Amino acid sequence: MTERVTLITRPTRLAGLLQRWGTRGQAGFRFRANKAAALARVGNLEQAVQVQRQIEDVDFALLESEDDVYHDAVRRVTRDLDVGVPVQAIDRSFIPNYDFSMSTAVVVLGQDGLVANAAKYVGDVPIIGVNPDPARFDGVLLPFRLLDARKALQTVLAGKGRVRQVTLAEVKLQDGQQMLAFNDLFVGVRSHVSARYKITVNGRTESHSSSGVLISTGAGSTGWMSSVFNMAAGIGKAQDRKPIEPPRLNWDSPQLLWAVREPFVSRTSQAGLVCGTLDGSAVMVVESMTSEHGVIFSDGIEADALEFNAGTIATIGVAARKARLVVP
Repeated sequence: MTERVTLITRPTRLAGLLQRWGTRGQAGFRFRANKAAALARVGNLEQAVQVQRQIEDVDFALLESEDDVYHDAVRRVTRDLDVGVPVQAIDRSFIPNYDFSMSTAVVVLGQDGLVANAAKYVGDVPIIGVNPDPARFDGVLLPFRLLDARKALQTVLAGKGRVRQVTLAEVKLQDGQQMLAFNDLFVGVRSHVSARYKITVNGRTESHSSSGVLISTGAGSTGWMSSVFNMAAGIGKAQDRKPIEPPRLNWDSPQLLWAVREPFVSRTSQAGLVCGTLDGSAVMVVESMTSEHGVIFSDGIEADALEFNAGTIATIGVAARKARLVVP
């Protein structure tokens, strides 16, 4: 089996506009026209046109600059990764169906979310996160600069790379389907209606009607999950209650945090099980009572969701496999 290095890239925002409108000229025209229409809805037309003229070219120029910088980064990193091992470049849309078993290393040319998405599919292959544009991206999961990519890859191929282990969450359905999460899993519905389900944790079971259940890893505990605790803390502060400190888990902690969003109490639904921790081999079991549009998705990617309608049972816990992020 021939080893290879896999380079994962992503389309820019301008690329999305070009896919829709065909050319930069047409994309720019539609971009400006849409902004003018939006401004006209919130003010008078004459003012909207004046404001539009001031900002339209600047905004579109920013998209063009972002696109140029990223494509230059792709060219540079592709050249620098030529260390004698075949390099296969793929767009992020191919990640779920790509065979990573022949890859000895995966290089992700950010943003951070691209690393999180890739980590669910690459298996035990080490991931090298490269920041293509430090002026725009903080790069929490992108510790390497473009000029460091070649050396980082050579170190990994030599078996000397330093790796940070990151705990993943996993959901399994009774029909054998499963999904991993780098940051978090969401169990609920697609729209803003209530999800209905039975939840079982630590031997206790309740029927719920809520906005869904969020299950977070240590890596994701400072993201979506933190907003849930921020809301609870804000409500408590408004009522002069003791401040709520959001929990923090290490990225390699064998634990998951979970919280029920906006649980509703009625004759048929309770709110006793609303927050907690899953430790080690502990699991949460959720049985859907939702007639339609029920979903489970990970890391905010709803397009790649599992159906979770009535009769579906999900078991959620710490995944056996960990993500392996290469660090300097």
